[in-house]
Amino acid sequence: MAETDFDYLVKFIIIGDSATGKTCLLRQFLEGKFPRTSTHTVGVEFGCKQLAVGASRLKVQIWDTAGQERFRSVTRSYYRGTAAALVVYDVTRPETFAHVKEWITEARSLASPGTVLYVIGNKADLKPDRQVSYEAGQRLCEELHLPFSETSAFTGLNVQEVFTHLAETVVKQMQTGALPASLVRTGELPRVQRGACSC
Repeated sequence: MAETDFDYLVKFIIIGDSATGKTCLLRQFLEGKFPRTSTHTVGVEFGCKQLAVGASRLKVQIWDTAGQERFRSVTRSYYRGTAAALVVYDVTRPETFAHVKEWITEARSLASPGTVLYVIGNKADLKPDRQVSYEAGQRLCEELHLPFSETSAFTGLNVQEVFTHLAETVVKQMQTGALPASLVRTGELPRVQRGACSC
């Protein structure tokens, strides 16, 4: 698919506590590899990838936000125009799991109605350090009526599948009219100042 050869331009945002692996998930999805060196994201990171979903060709903008509280006033503005949000926690750090509901509440209050939400338990490869079970994540998402998956940005486990599932859901929502037309657009990608990478 050529750079300008797409039907829809949609925006995804990755949210969650600091150091849950959000940037590493982004890099694994975009580049198919785990970044060996990284620092905390300052503000936002940005990436773009084209996906084929059935007969539809999507160009997906993915905005990776900083999880630190001091950047929240900056990152809140990036909910605008978001078609889908990935809420990420770290399966080795229970406090990040405890904050998932807060992130979902924020997303639902700041993003447009119809924005697709997906919860991810990251770092599933760190089995000896796991403190949040798969079942706990699944129960929470059943309670919240949201899709759930565990991923590993390090090994690539389920990373492509999660983003593909999100893209498929967004297309389905567009086709049924559940996703507002304002969240789907074409044209020039916005300019963005890049920060540093974070795991």
